[in-house]
Amino acid sequence: MTQSLVCPATVSRVSSVLNRNSRQFGKKHLFDQDEETCWNSDQGLSQWVSLEFPQCVQITQLQVQFQGGFSSRHSRLEGSLGGAALSKIVDFYPEDTNALQTFPTPTVEVDRLKLTFEDTTDFFGRVVIYHLRVLGEKIG
Repeated sequence: MTQSLVCPATVSRVSSVLNRNSRQFGKKHLFDQDEETCWNSDQGLSQWVSLEFPQCVQITQLQVQFQGGFSSRHSRLEGSLGGAALSKIVDFYPEDTNALQTFPTPTVEVDRLKLTFEDTTDFFGRVVIYHLRVLGEKIG
């Protein structure tokens, strides 16, 4: 059964936070299901989000809701299991829209993921994400 794989024990990291204002724009807002909050990166060439799950998970899809004008034209999903080096799972190509977008992924087992957002639509390289969902099944 497909479910959200991010839980309170999942460790998340981000490349940057706008003006270092974690209270207003921090990573916790990626997963809070609140339509009024978001993660807002600072400027830069490449922005990313990494997730470390407390157990092995089998991912099947990603859901991302960007703010239009602050999205990524090309994104990459990498993963690893058991401390191995990250390896590419899939490239995906979001639209520059406010809508929740769903991206199927190859079914892989991982305990660590990294989403890299490249070629951003914002001139300064900022990314704004209201919702990030990793869907699949928990293994063990």
